[in-house]
Amino acid sequence: MNASVRIPQGDDTVKVELTVKEIMALAGAKFPNNHSIEISARKKLNHAIEDRYLEENKQTH
Repeated sequence: MNASVRIPQGDDTVKVELTVKEIMALAGAKFPNNHSIEISARKKLNHAIEDRYLEENKQTH
């Protein structure tokens, strides 16, 4: 069974400012003494997605 996920405007781009350490953490590098780097990067990505999604919903409603 092929289940496909449809994401409206899924090919649009979003700009997120990350530090080099944050990019490395998202790519799989481990920072054992500073787990907050990956958490910070994920929060920035989630925030960008939420901002974009909420912005688009406000424009359509």
